[in-house]
This record gives sequence, structure tokens and C-alpha cells, in this order.
Amino acid sequence: MKTAFIINPFSAKKNYQPFLDELSKKLDNPLYLVSESLQATDDFIEKHWEDVDVFVAVGGDGTISVVAQKLINTEKILAVFPAGSGNGFSNETNFSKNISLLLEKLKNEKFRQIDTFTVNEHFSINVSGTGFDGKVVKEFEKTNRGFKNYIKVSIKTFFNYKPIKIKFLEENYKQYNGKYLMLNIANTRQFGNNAYIAPMASKSDGLVDLVLVKKFPLTYSPFFAFRMFTKRLKDDDYVTYLPVSEINFKVNTKTWHIDGEFKKIKSPIHIKVLPKSLRILV
Repeated sequence: MKTAFIINPFSAKKNYQPFLDELSKKLDNPLYLVSESLQATDDFIEKHWEDVDVFVAVGGDGTISVVAQKLINTEKILAVFPAGSGNGFSNETNFSKNISLLLEKLKNEKFRQIDTFTVNEHFSINVSGTGFDGKVVKEFEKTNRGFKNYIKVSIKTFFNYKPIKIKFLEENYKQYNGKYLMLNIANTRQFGNNAYIAPMASKSDGLVDLVLVKKFPLTYSPFFAFRMFTKRLKDDDYVTYLPVSEINFKVNTKTWHIDGEFKKIKSPIHIKVLPKSLRILV
């Protein structure tokens, strides 16, 4: 299979040269783009569409999402070399920072189909959300990123954050109307850094887990964190899981993150799963 690599030069603290050096040692004249913009990525994919079978996204979940969106409902295959802050999607799809292993997978030429979803017109592959984590991502993007900065921003935001108001439009979900710390839509199990917000989520069941989290007292924080990092979060007084294929609601904020990238999105919100819409390398 013919392969092309799309590199986000701003991922991994802009230190992508070691990847290129190792790739060039293992492949003769690899086809790649160091992409400076979304338009450059679009143009590269379009230019090489007819002669490339697998597009490898080198970056974090945001980079992967940009590349994946162009491959939806086609015969093209997505592969990943993780180089982001959290690498949630690559953790969930068994892509590691081992170039030799990636090249071995490419030789095997095997793929599987997974779901993706949309938040209004915004495409998502992993976990997207609003409320507390949307605000955290907004503030996080002002830092140098990295896990430590994410934790610092999260703690600072938690104390000052006012809950969001959610109003579901379908009758059978109106019982869940109310105030929440955050709402997440999970196609896979984790945000990244092995923080499992939806431990039972599956990327190939035609559903996403809608995760509603009420603002909890400070004393509950260690339990929430422990359960999230040990895959033990479940329905309780503060957390509710709603597996859905499509849902509509209103929320009194425009602050969202889509696969970890800050976005402004107006209500009403329409969530829709795109079943088995993306081919990924296995």
C-alpha cells in the first residue's frame, strides 16, 4: 500500500525532526508533508488522493481528526503516529511511538472500520465536550501544553467554574435537564493520558456515550480522579451515562472542545453518530 505522512509541526513541542530522521532511515524517499495549515493538509490529500492508500497523521487528536475527516466514507485508510499532549485516540487504537511497529502494520495491510460523530457541523473521532473541560481546553491552549499544565489549568478552573445548563429537546431525555459541571460525547473511552471518562464506550457499536457530570464537592475529587484513571467511573450521584446514536439539546455556553481543540459552537446542539465511517490500520 502506498503511504503518505502528514506531520503537524506544532505537536510534540515542535520536535518532529527526530521522527523524520528515523523515517528516512527506514523508508526510501518517504512521501510526507510538514503541514503549516489546514489548507495545506487539504491540498496535500487532494493532490495525492489517487496514488495513496494510507494517510498517516503525525500529531495529536486534533491533527488526526483533521486528516480523518477527509477519509470519511471512502476506501482510504487512516494510520497514526502519536505526537500530541494526550494521544487519547492513538491509545485507544493501538498506535505507539514505535516507527518500526507502524511500518510493520503497513506491510500487513489490515484495517477495521470504526464510528465517528458530528457536533453540529464539527467532525469528531474521539471525545468532545462542553462545560468545564471546554473551558480547560480554552485556557490550556494559552500554555505550552503538556500534562502538568493541563492539571494546573484544570485545578484552577474547577474552583471558579459555574455549572452549565443543559436542556434536552427529546421528551425521553428531559428528565436529565439541569445544571452540570460538564457534558462529554465519547466515541472512545478516554480523553488522553489514560483518563477514562467513558470506560464502557466502544468505537464500533454505532453509539456514543453522552457523559453528564454534576459539579461535585472537593471531597469527591480524589474519588473521581482515581476512578477515571483506573477505568472505574460509572453511574452514581454525580455521573450519568446515556448511550445514544443521535440526540439534540441546548446548552448556555458556546465553549466546546472537539477532540481536544477549542471551538465556539452555538446551540441548539445536534449529535449524530456516523457508523463504521472510517477505516483505520490495525
